[in-house]
Amino acid sequence: MGKNCLFSIPEFLFGKRGLALFFSLGACWCGAQKNPFITHMYTADPSAHVWSDGRLYVYASHDIAPPRGCDLMDKYHVFSTDDMVNWVDHGEILSSEQVPWGRKEGGFMWAPDCVYKNGTYYFYFPHPSGTEWNKTWKIGVATSDKPASGFTVQGYIPDLEPMIDPCVFIDDDGQAYLYYGGGGTCMGGKLKDNMMEVDGKMQIMEGLEDFHEAAWVHKRKGIYYLSYSDNHDEGDAHNRMRYATSKSPLGPWTYQGIYMDPTDSYTNHGSIVKYKGQWYAFYHNSALSGHDWLRSICVDKLYYNKDGSIRKVVPTLDCGASLKGKKK
Repeated sequence: MGKNCLFSIPEFLFGKRGLALFFSLGACWCGAQKNPFITHMYTADPSAHVWSDGRLYVYASHDIAPPRGCDLMDKYHVFSTDDMVNWVDHGEILSSEQVPWGRKEGGFMWAPDCVYKNGTYYFYFPHPSGTEWNKTWKIGVATSDKPASGFTVQGYIPDLEPMIDPCVFIDDDGQAYLYYGGGGTCMGGKLKDNMMEVDGKMQIMEGLEDFHEAAWVHKRKGIYYLSYSDNHDEGDAHNRMRYATSKSPLGPWTYQGIYMDPTDSYTNHGSIVKYKGQWYAFYHNSALSGHDWLRSICVDKLYYNKDGSIRKVVPTLDCGASLKGKKK
């Protein structure tokens, strides 16, 4: 493995909850991109956003050892950077213990998302409300006036089917859209101004090919892109990342292809964001552990062709990082 490149900085620079751990995880003394870029804990499902303070923030789920599938996932963390090299761990922002309506046994805090609107950060997370977790999923909402601390659970979005992986996209006109899904179905719909209720009905996103989960929506040059993981399962190769495009945030969508082949992990879950003029693809792998359910978040540059199609992203492992033997 590459060096951890761990440094400490004064707490006041990043607030009381910040942990103020400054990770030069992208540099490793050699200046090259290092993946995974967080190595002191296991992370997955990176949701990347750029806020008005000029920093890029990644909201990630947390795999907990010893691994036992995805049921132990808990305790969301936030990481940020201003140069894509040096990363700050702002610490834990939410756990199942802080969800009043949540599953009493805890765990099952899966892929989250976060958006900013009218002075408030809205953190969306899937979590079951009952012991029978697969039939009791809710999309919870926590809010804060800060991007990486102070989140309080406000409730959940009512009248949704029990599915996972929320993504919230705010269009140029300020209208917010919710996407979520799983098990082959992706749904989308408008959110009301309170950001906690659906305005009208959710509808199936038509035109997607082999959708599995992990919906993510971004916009470029007036075109909407919906990216997601598929159902590919062949030998040791698993989820690929696909995408579709539309002239409308709710489709219908036109399938465009695969933009990332499988990593060494059974799953993949990505986000796409532009930062300081460069587009990036975030995803996860199992490079640190060699285990499907102890994952780590990664990032690579993403490029578009002249026709707007996405060039295939080739995941990198640099600065001495190496894959361990595959375990499940």
